[in-house]
Amino acid sequence: MKAVLSKVVGGPETLVIEDIPAPTLRPGWARVQVKAVGINFPDVLIIEDKYQSRPPRPFAPGGEVSGVVTEIAEGVTEVKVGDRVLAQIGHGGLVEEIVAPAGRLTPIPDSMPYDEAAAFILTYGTSYHALKDRGQLKAGETMLVLGAAGGVGLAAVELGKAMGARVIAACSSQEKVDLAIRHGAESGVVYGRGPFDRDGQKQLAALFKEACGEKGADVIYDAIGGDYAEPALRSIAWEGRYLVIGFAAGEIPKIPLNLPLLKGCDIVGVIWGNWTARNPDLFQKANLELIDLYAQGKIRPYVSERFPFAKAADAIAHLGSRKAMGKVVVTLGD
Repeated sequence: MKAVLSKVVGGPETLVIEDIPAPTLRPGWARVQVKAVGINFPDVLIIEDKYQSRPPRPFAPGGEVSGVVTEIAEGVTEVKVGDRVLAQIGHGGLVEEIVAPAGRLTPIPDSMPYDEAAAFILTYGTSYHALKDRGQLKAGETMLVLGAAGGVGLAAVELGKAMGARVIAACSSQEKVDLAIRHGAESGVVYGRGPFDRDGQKQLAALFKEACGEKGADVIYDAIGGDYAEPALRSIAWEGRYLVIGFAAGEIPKIPLNLPLLKGCDIVGVIWGNWTARNPDLFQKANLELIDLYAQGKIRPYVSERFPFAKAADAIAHLGSRKAMGKVVVTLGD
């Protein structure tokens, strides 16, 4: 079968397409013919050895896929041959077929296209865990989302709206703010490109405070980090929850600890992948709840770009340019 492989450390230009042996099926696992692969920011980082996990080379990037179950091993009860499924696998998705533990596969409704299914579980799973379990977001609260037009950010906007929150979208352009508003944000704010000096950070904090209102943001969803983190934290409400999702700005921020002291707030780490591995039953329960929200029309992935398998490296490069909005997907076959 064909696979997109990272054989050396580097950017998307180092990826190659080669033929590799089909994977061996293990007890409790299922084989899936891949139809689509969601591209996410970890795919940009993992091929450069900048992600928290570093699989041995050669490996295929691609952490979420959709497809059709073609074979099941002994002991599999979760899925059957012919089921349409999505899967969260960490890496290894940019191939023609995968094998995975059956417990990592979630059946999808016939109404869900493969491209949307491949753009679904990582972003909505991350944001649902962040808002429900870690942020304990409540109806009527105000939530500020940094990077609100990206994959996880847009999912957070939609889920925040579905959970009854007032959502404020913060993005790097008005076009991105407008997209977030179409997906449920009440209003938005455009921030400039960093890095910022101290005066620039103070101006950014004032911008966030004005957008959130006098009380501030009860929950801040930060997938950007860098110089944006401290100004955002300064706009948090008393006993607010600051959710650390990622560092798309490229820098891990250094937060003055007097800020959470003065605000009585929590700084909460969100690492969905580790949570799913530690809580497989809760992972599947959350997946089913998200599929139900999709069926109700409350959430739906926004796939902005689709690339053929032969152009998978271009898909990763496009996401890494930070120009992409919503989700980028690689498609295989029909």
